[in-house]
Amino acid sequence: MKIALLGYGKMGKIIEKIAIDRKHEIVLTIDHDNIHELTAENLKKADVAIEFTTPSSVLSNIHKCFEAGIPVVVGTTGWYEHLPALKAQHEPNGSTILYASNFSIGVNIFFHVNKILAKLMNNYPYYEVQVEEIHHTQKLDSPSGTAITIAEGIIENLDAKRDWANILINDENNTVDDNVKNEQLLIESHRIDSVPGTHTVIYDSEVDTLEFKHTAHNRNGFALGAVLAAEWIKDKKGFHSIQDMFNFSV
Repeated sequence: MKIALLGYGKMGKIIEKIAIDRKHEIVLTIDHDNIHELTAENLKKADVAIEFTTPSSVLSNIHKCFEAGIPVVVGTTGWYEHLPALKAQHEPNGSTILYASNFSIGVNIFFHVNKILAKLMNNYPYYEVQVEEIHHTQKLDSPSGTAITIAEGIIENLDAKRDWANILINDENNTVDDNVKNEQLLIESHRIDSVPGTHTVIYDSEVDTLEFKHTAHNRNGFALGAVLAAEWIKDKKGFHSIQDMFNFSV
């Protein structure tokens, strides 16, 4: 495939390496220094775009890809409240997008097992549940999109929780807010230098604690998943989430 990379930071460079290793060609890279080159004409040189930028620029980048008529794989998070309007406006036109809070194969297996575990734990209401996520200090959003997906999977299957509440814990704020209600699922967000991403679901009772954890060792898993998503979506139409790529029969 011919791939356009929108966002050429650490993640974009790893995606580039993996894509080239898989015999694809990078025909366009867009970063802060050459944002003027992000045009429909330039995008049309690509078969698919992979977008990893910021919540403030992602919608504009998606619209540019739709204008060029190429599929776009979006790894940026923090914009999903705009998804219904985007879908209503562009899906009838045959625009194509695949979005995910996390493209890692391991994380998506984690998402699936998390739902099964929550459904099982629904029978044991004396366990209190919370989600903990740890990321590098450069991560802009809190909680992480991955943590939100995990929380939504729990809320979907656990009667005791109705929504989630987030607490960001760092050097300036290292206490948990007492205002989190019983029916809210607590997501604790920690920001620590050089941590690619660790997510833990904790079920705690008076007698024991059960922890379900995913630890990323580096960004390669996210990047590989994004390239696999680009390969998967190349000839498809419509709006797709990462779950459409996987066939979990369990």
